[in-house]
Amino acid sequence: MNLPPEFALIARHFRPLAGQGGLDLSDDAALLTLPPGRELVLAADAMVAGVHFLPSDPAETIGRKLLRVNLSDLAAMGADPLAYLLSDALPRTTPDAWLAGFVAGLAQDQAEFGLQVLGGDTVSTPGPVSLSLTILGTVAPGQALRRNGARPGDALWVSGTIGDGALGLRAARGEIDNAYLADRYRLPQPRLALGRALRGLATACMDVSDGLVQDLGHLCRASGCGAVLEAARVPLSPAAHGAELGLLLTGGDDYELLFALPPGVPAPDMAATRIGHFTYGAPDVLVLDEQGQPMALAAQGWSHF
Repeated sequence: MNLPPEFALIARHFRPLAGQGGLDLSDDAALLTLPPGRELVLAADAMVAGVHFLPSDPAETIGRKLLRVNLSDLAAMGADPLAYLLSDALPRTTPDAWLAGFVAGLAQDQAEFGLQVLGGDTVSTPGPVSLSLTILGTVAPGQALRRNGARPGDALWVSGTIGDGALGLRAARGEIDNAYLADRYRLPQPRLALGRALRGLATACMDVSDGLVQDLGHLCRASGCGAVLEAARVPLSPAAHGAELGLLLTGGDDYELLFALPPGVPAPDMAATRIGHFTYGAPDVLVLDEQGQPMALAAQGWSHF
C-alpha cells in the first residue's frame, strides 16, 4: 500500500529515531512511563532558517543544534534527558538529502546524550524551514534548579567561555576565518554534567542563550535582587581575545550555564569562573570595566521580536 507523501517521509526519515514510547510513530500520541521517583521537566525551543541558523549551514549541524539548545534548558534545570517531540515545517522543495542529513545529526546526538524521539508533526510551508522541539527530562523531586533563588551576597559564576557564539555567527557567515568559532555557533555544548553537579548547591541557574548581560538580568528579576558583573573576569576563549567586549557580553548563542552559589561554596570541579556577585536593591545589572567603572553597552542582548 502506498503511503501519503507526509507519512512516507516520516517512515523513511523519522521512524528510525523513535523510541519504544513513540509506538513506531504510527499512533496519535506517544506513551511514556516516568522512572520511579522522578519529576518531569519540559522545555521547548524553535529555530527558523535565517534567524536561528543560516540556510547554508549543514543539515546535520542544524539537527544537532536544535536538540542541543533544548538540552541546554535541561542542563539549566539540573535535569537528565529522557525524550523529545519534534515538529518541522518544510518547503515542498526541501531535498531528500537535506532531510537525511538533518536526521543523521539528530541520530548522532540521540546516541551521545541518551534519548529518543517520541513523535511530533511534519507539515509543508511556503516560508523558510521552521523547526520546533519539545524536550523531556527528569529530576528527583525538589532537586530542580530554578532562576529565583539567588540572594544578595551570593557569588555569580558562568561555565565555559563567553562570546564565542556571537563571533561564531560571523565566522559561519564568512566574515571572519575561524573554524573553531563557527563550530561553537553551530554546535553548542549543553552543560548537562555541570547542571547535575549543581543540584543541591546552586541557589539559582539558567543557560546563556540571548547574551550574558541580558540573561543575567532575567535571573536578577526572577530572584528579586541586583548583580555586579566584572567584565575583566568573564572567561574568553583564545579565539575571542581582542574582540569588541560589548559584543562578547551581549551576543547570543553561547549556551553556557550562569549560576549563583552561596558565599564560601566552591563551584564543582568543572570549567567555571566567578564573574561577580549579587546585591541588594533593584533587579539591575551593573557591568564594571577593568578599572571598576560602569560600562555603557549599546544593547543588552538578543531580542526575539
